[in-house]
Amino acid sequence: MAGDSRVLMDHNMEIGVTPAQVKKLPKHLREPQISTERTHLISDPVKKPRQRYVQKDGKCNVHHGNVKETYRYLSDLFTTLVDLRWRFSLLIFTLVYVVNWLFFGFLWWLIALIRGDLVHADEEGWTPCVENLNSFVSAFLFSIETETTIGYGYRVITEKCPEGIILLLVQAILGSIVNAMMVGCMFVKISQPKNRAETLMFSHKAVISVRDNKMCLMFRVGDLRNSHIVEASIRAKLIRSQQTKEGEFIPLNQTDINIGFDTGDDRLFLVSPLIISHEINEKSPFWEMSLAQMEKEEFEIVVILEGMVEATGMTCQARSSYLDTEVLWGYRFTPVLSLEKGFYEVDYNNFHDVYETNTPACSAKELAAKLREEPLLPQLSLLSPESKMQTLDPLDHLNNPNLLIQDEDKEEESGAERGETNGSAAALEEQALADGLSG
Repeated sequence: MAGDSRVLMDHNMEIGVTPAQVKKLPKHLREPQISTERTHLISDPVKKPRQRYVQKDGKCNVHHGNVKETYRYLSDLFTTLVDLRWRFSLLIFTLVYVVNWLFFGFLWWLIALIRGDLVHADEEGWTPCVENLNSFVSAFLFSIETETTIGYGYRVITEKCPEGIILLLVQAILGSIVNAMMVGCMFVKISQPKNRAETLMFSHKAVISVRDNKMCLMFRVGDLRNSHIVEASIRAKLIRSQQTKEGEFIPLNQTDINIGFDTGDDRLFLVSPLIISHEINEKSPFWEMSLAQMEKEEFEIVVILEGMVEATGMTCQARSSYLDTEVLWGYRFTPVLSLEKGFYEVDYNNFHDVYETNTPACSAKELAAKLREEPLLPQLSLLSPESKMQTLDPLDHLNNPNLLIQDEDKEEESGAERGETNGSAAALEEQALADGLSG
């Protein structure tokens, strides 16, 4: 029986039946099985989920480890405090004030202890350094009143205490510095321009299709606020690993993607959503990349939108990225702008929507070569009325070469008919000439 079960298990593995033990695995660990008929097939390798370099919300997915020169963070203490998370910022904000008040409260209590104010405070004719300061708690309260300039009027410093006057000056100066730093950190953190980037939108997908007979890579950006981004500009980077001719491997190499830097199209007037287009030409990294090749490539496109916030004048930057699986070949974006009574309306429900369009699967280099050999826009004056009516979409000729053969056959047939017609006309003229001579 054991031998029969082993033979049955081998038979099931041969024809592609999943063993019973595999079903106990979690769903995300099960590999898709291919049903076969006693044939051993190997499925195409499925792309594993890749780690992003930049998240969709713009956060860079890079962590700095083994930093030995940590003192550099303290040299720029203000920026370090601003970059902290809110819970740590509020904790440090509270601790700084409490520790400062406790420290100066201890100094006031120590002066009262050394002068003997805590012992002789109730004696008549004794002039203390600070009136009504008889314990550490009262010294702590006096420290708070001094630094916050509350001044309840119950505890006051006397003129016969020079050390107290000096301490009062020191606490007032240091307290002003602490207030300036901590309040400034909180103000900058609250008004950080990166919060403005939350209302800047990028399309979920990027698309590749033909625009003006040229292959283009496109994505859409938009601004949800009525206050605009001043001097807005956009740029893009291609992130992928590369190996040089000398054999050097460069991980996450950055290549610039031209989205209108030479023509000024990278400077945006971002009032309504815009479609950003990158023309795939000889200088583009996608020049020799076809649909089949793109499905095998692993890359990431990082887009960066920068500008000044109109309300505050501070520089704002928004980022997003597109993996190779998020670049759709043969699609265009659905229009979102419509004309209403007296204004233009943007429908953000269609902001991320795309629709399929006729796009050749060849690379931009091959498409440009075909366009040079067979122009997409022939001169209409050279076409007969019948041929004008039968003219198809030029992209259909590229996708279906049989149409070109049919057109050539039709031209040969029409040429033969014209030849026959011309021959019969010439014969009639010769016959007429002969009759005239004989007459």
